[in-house]
Amino acid sequence: MRNPGTSIFAALLFFSVYNKAQKFEKLYQYVNPLIGTEKMGHTYPGATVPFGAIQLSPETDSISYELNGKYNGEVYKYCAGYRYEDKTITGFSSTHFSGTGHSDLGDFLIMPTVGKLQLNPGTASNPENGYRSRFSHQNEKAEAGYYQVKLDDHNILAELTATPRVGVHRYTFPKSDQSHIILDLMAGIYNYDGKNVWTYARVENGSTITGYRQTNGWARTRTVYFAMKFSKPFKSYGQKSYDEKQAYKGFWRKFDQTKNFPEIAGKNLKMYFDFDTNENEAIEIKLAISPVSQANALENLEKETGNLSFDQVKTKAQEDWNKELNKIVIKGSDPQKTNFYTAMYHTFINPTTYMDVNGEYKGLDQNTHKAENFTNYTTFSLWDTYRALHPFFNIIQPKRNNDMVRSMMAHYNQFSMKMLPIWSHYANDNWCMSGYHSVSVVADAIIKGNYNDDPKEALKACVETANKRDYEGIGLYIDLGYIPAEKNGTSVSNTLEYAYDDWAIAQLAKHLGEIEIYNQFIKRSENWKNNFDKTIGFMRPRLTDGSFKKDFDVLSTHGQGFIEGNSWNYSFFVPQNPDELITMMGGKKKFASKLDELFSMHLSDSFFADTEDITREGIIGGYVHGNEPAHHVAYLYNWAGQPWKTQSQIRHILEMQYKATPDGLGGNDDTGQMSAWYILSSLGFYPVAPGSENYSIGSPAIDNAILNLENGKTFEIEAINQSPQNVYVQKILLNGKEIKNFTLKHSEIMNGGKLTFYMGNKAKK
Repeated sequence: MRNPGTSIFAALLFFSVYNKAQKFEKLYQYVNPLIGTEKMGHTYPGATVPFGAIQLSPETDSISYELNGKYNGEVYKYCAGYRYEDKTITGFSSTHFSGTGHSDLGDFLIMPTVGKLQLNPGTASNPENGYRSRFSHQNEKAEAGYYQVKLDDHNILAELTATPRVGVHRYTFPKSDQSHIILDLMAGIYNYDGKNVWTYARVENGSTITGYRQTNGWARTRTVYFAMKFSKPFKSYGQKSYDEKQAYKGFWRKFDQTKNFPEIAGKNLKMYFDFDTNENEAIEIKLAISPVSQANALENLEKETGNLSFDQVKTKAQEDWNKELNKIVIKGSDPQKTNFYTAMYHTFINPTTYMDVNGEYKGLDQNTHKAENFTNYTTFSLWDTYRALHPFFNIIQPKRNNDMVRSMMAHYNQFSMKMLPIWSHYANDNWCMSGYHSVSVVADAIIKGNYNDDPKEALKACVETANKRDYEGIGLYIDLGYIPAEKNGTSVSNTLEYAYDDWAIAQLAKHLGEIEIYNQFIKRSENWKNNFDKTIGFMRPRLTDGSFKKDFDVLSTHGQGFIEGNSWNYSFFVPQNPDELITMMGGKKKFASKLDELFSMHLSDSFFADTEDITREGIIGGYVHGNEPAHHVAYLYNWAGQPWKTQSQIRHILEMQYKATPDGLGGNDDTGQMSAWYILSSLGFYPVAPGSENYSIGSPAIDNAILNLENGKTFEIEAINQSPQNVYVQKILLNGKEIKNFTLKHSEIMNGGKLTFYMGNKAKK
């Protein structure tokens, strides 16, 4: 018999959540997690809560990272584990990345089956030869905080929901005395032989298992602990090891560890749990994770789910989403709301919580630390997210963004190399992509008043990171003012990105009255000029002797000195000083004409054939919206004196690159950056240069929006006569006063008030 006090507590919790929800519009119903699950979106449709450590989702195949000793290009399609085009599911795992172009994770895959026990996944063409199952999208439902699918081959209904640290599964079985639940500790995303360093599992009792998995992948020292609890005791269990033969295994050989043995360890293990089930009998599984220990995983499980049922957890998850989504309430059509709130959903998935309920987490020094008065976060894809996601957080999630900056400072303080993160997750830096864009996030937060720790210590961390001479050509950049092409394959884009980051450091130094640091970094921020070839009007690789690289193609994305882009897109990457760039390109008229050519040219597939992250779907003319370096470019018409072209292009991009379909994203969502661009541009403004208080005004694509700010104030945006035809701004009023410079300040938003756009179908020149 259940504890009656616990039942009353659960009922009260459910009642309080339900009542609290009545204050909000039911916006989670517009979220469609299936958007972006096909082709380049690389999102996953499973169950998570805002910024949760758990991202519980189906896997639709198990592709190896390598093929015949080389990189297997097919694996790129499975960055998120799920592809809408696939017809089978191999299981449901607890951790995923959303929208990245590289991957890891996919921990603790669980799969329910019926009939003969099979521990291999089988193949997509012959799923009956393994534990995988066919499925149909007609029997699939994805919502914020909830996922459901029918596993056709096993006649099992699978349902998923989550808390911040616990994934909750519910599997409804047919009648059978051969029902199984498989725990595959080998499975993972971007897997290969040798990725698993070690796994361990301990059967605590007839319904509880604990353990851990350590991997060497994108993050080279990643250990995740788990605690797993069944709602029903299993009748038997066992395991199979897929380890290669090793010379010595100690004296564990005295035991038969394959069946009903309570403690197992090895590199490559799979477990199974057997049940007798009645018709439509549901078995629930709660699986908690921890970065620190099995004990902490158990504590996370008990504190976050206790005796709560699946349905109670689902209700709480969806109300948590509802609360977050109600931070912006828009008026528009249902398709508009689906696009908008799915984009908000995507922006609130990452970064992810990286600490246990007791505040403990593993640091980069591999020691256990405790977050004091802040939430520690991980999953920082900063090359992407410094542009729009973190600036969006500074408006709508300032407390969380403050904690994210504090998490970056913890990273810096615990790291042997004394650097802020480049691309970090699970107590590791992956060193992925270029720039040191954490300095942009830090500067933007402090300048906008969203940091409650020592800002001068943060400035010191920014300076030390920017002066790490042995990282990615920084020493050469400091000495020469550019990175020579023969020293680095992405020399130009690195130089341009460092120059912007240096400008952000300069703005922070100026804000804090550190004039000497300001002077040093504002000078460095002009280094972009050293890669600008005035004779052709483009950014171009430069050699050590000062000459420009002779064999050069401005259209190609391969071997030209740029990362995931070409010179046409990167030549506009001077967000910190568009006025000077315009001067160097020949003035406003020539600059605007060059932008016109960018958006109207035809870029042949051959020019980006060697770049996975760029596909035809994400391109408009030669403008690559599906990749981040040019995300600010459409707004540069404002500096060229032709703001109506910014307005027209923004609306065209919104229409062409964002659709409420599985293939509706023109590129990787990149942990929320693509979606943040959509949200801010739909509201009518965008942060061209984070680190500045200014937003550049575009063309709002919604009729009305209320921003419910954390400081208790509201900021309303109204677009009068806005429609697909009426994309041109005729007049802008802020609290009744006209704005003529197409600039909105951060403080003006945070002070509350009303921004009114008057729209029309003709450009106002």
